[in-house]
Amino acid sequence: MQLVVARIGRAHGIKGEVTVEVRTDEPELRLAPGAVLATDPSAAGPLTIATGRVHSGRLLLRFEGVTDRTAAEALRNTLLIAEVDPEELPEDPEEFYDHQLIDLDVVTRDGTAVGRITEVSHLPYQDLLIVARPEGGEVMIPFVAEIVPEIDLQEQRAVIDPPPGLLDENEAEIASGREDS
Repeated sequence: MQLVVARIGRAHGIKGEVTVEVRTDEPELRLAPGAVLATDPSAAGPLTIATGRVHSGRLLLRFEGVTDRTAAEALRNTLLIAEVDPEELPEDPEEFYDHQLIDLDVVTRDGTAVGRITEVSHLPYQDLLIVARPEGGEVMIPFVAEIVPEIDLQEQRAVIDPPPGLLDENEAEIASGREDS
């Protein structure tokens, strides 16, 4: 099975290094020197990681055969894809691969059906579960322990404890308001 582990950003310096947006919880395993990664678009790869280092909080990679800024810049926005055994599980029991979450049924603590996970969106500050509603449309659920307290892979379901307004905007609580003078 193939998993997207990073997206290549802009070139860094003149020797072929690129910044990467990491999309794996195991970068030391998936983005280590010597790793061979497929790409999307496929014409850009496969790419073999020559070196990696952290600079100012960002991961920088250099690939074999990419020796200058022009070649590095040509890789911008390319997705890096690792081949992963579908039976492999993350080391931390509180972590999940996207493919484990896709198609899970989503229910509230009291068992009310919410929908089915269709996508996991990885944003800079948190991940979102994109859930298709049975009546149509979708809802975005922040993938944090307070809102998604349980993932049960055996039962193929995610249990959520949504705050007021997450599933029905008519239930939203107004945190503050302005008084007209």
